Amino acid sequence: MYSFKHSLVRDAAYASLLKSRRAYLHGAIANAMEQQFSELVQLQPETLAHHLTEAGLIEKAIGCWLQAGKNAALRSANLEAIALLERGIEVTGGLPIGERKDKSELELQLALAPCLIATHGPAAGKALSTFARARELCERLSQPPEYLQVLFWVATASVVRGELPQALEAIAGLPGVAEARDNRPALINAIRGQGMILMFMGRIIEARERLERAIEVFFASQESDRLAARAAGQDAGVAMLVLKAWVLWMLGQIDEASGCMADALNRADAVQHAHTHAYAWYYAAILHTLRGEPAIARGYAERCLAISEKHEFRQWLGLSRAIRDICAIAQNGSASLLDQAKASLQQYQHAGYQLGLTAQFVLLCPALMLCNDTETALEVIEHGLSIVAHNSERLFEAELYRLKAHTLLRRGVSETEAEILLDQALRTARGQQAQSLELRAATDLARLWLKQDKRAEALDVLSSIYVRFSEGFDTPDLKEANAVLAELQ
Repeated sequence: MYSFKHSLVRDAAYASLLKSRRAYLHGAIANAMEQQFSELVQLQPETLAHHLTEAGLIEKAIGCWLQAGKNAALRSANLEAIALLERGIEVTGGLPIGERKDKSELELQLALAPCLIATHGPAAGKALSTFARARELCERLSQPPEYLQVLFWVATASVVRGELPQALEAIAGLPGVAEARDNRPALINAIRGQGMILMFMGRIIEARERLERAIEVFFASQESDRLAARAAGQDAGVAMLVLKAWVLWMLGQIDEASGCMADALNRADAVQHAHTHAYAWYYAAILHTLRGEPAIARGYAERCLAISEKHEFRQWLGLSRAIRDICAIAQNGSASLLDQAKASLQQYQHAGYQLGLTAQFVLLCPALMLCNDTETALEVIEHGLSIVAHNSERLFEAELYRLKAHTLLRRGVSETEAEILLDQALRTARGQQAQSLELRAATDLARLWLKQDKRAEALDVLSSIYVRFSEGFDTPDLKEANAVLAELQ
């Protein structure tokens, strides 16, 4: 057995070998590994892939690069998986042009995309290039079953860029095509994709129907189909449950929303998939902030941040930092954290993301008000309303109108202007059947009318929504509404 004292000596010796001799030696090593070290090959297929590549055994090497990438992805080692799969894609260049080459590359691109979604986000340039190449290959191969998943990825990129109506139109036919082709994973993702888009557009009742249908299909599916649906970037079951939890909160089913989120978190713990955990913890942080539970919300935000830093989930870094800091301000009123929260949201936007910004804005505004920064609060609200108008992200539209009224009152503007905004908030929430947001608007309007000695009108507007609640009476929103009602009666 010989060894080199310095890597430069080793490299020089290797370079001095004829190319044919090098290929022969790599082939011999690959053969020895397969014959005598099968366990090592299973654990480290990338080592075998390297020797097969250098030996010119391209097809066999591609299979090993693919397996190595998949193994790394299963461990949530996404950066390692990306490097291995990209090496495999590079090696496919050694195959003759034709169907076999296209199929080999497509397999690698399909494995690469979920890793890029997790680390870079679906709207990142690298992810978009992968989606486009996968789509091109699918079209050359007469639209194999994976084509539907690729179309879903393309639509997802539109969603996170804030192109909600366009994305909804793009996937309108996907559930029908998936069902006709008996493609269960594509069906699961297509229906839940519709539910997510409809929710952010403020079409809450339609969103609930789509999400409940998606959940029904998912849990009636075989485990292999559930796992295949994870190609969207996270466990579909968890994703659907966290979205449904938001919808339930909007509909005024406050405690049921918490139960649904608990189910999602339990499933996330069961599947032990890092990006799924980040996804679930972020949505849980927002829900508990909406419920007026900043300590619980901060805990989930910190978990999301920790796992995102560990695995370099760029999409969640800025969002989780922002919600962590917003919750900290709510707990201790520390104005020093405001700049950090705003910078984190700017980081998210500068990366090309738009989806969900209004959720962050309606949570940031109370923190700004707590620190008496009404000027910045108004700027944030106006930015949020511009997103509503431009992107049709209307889920928190009513809350933005309410917060604008509240902020203007703090700045001493006329009560008439604030009343118009609160009425707009009330009408918007009612139109969406968003009872939780209607209650907030009605409480503020009743408080304003009480100040103006319009007691009968105030009692009517607040009691008419309060009586429709049957749960959540321990949350700040219901307690505050009940206190105002007590003043009026």
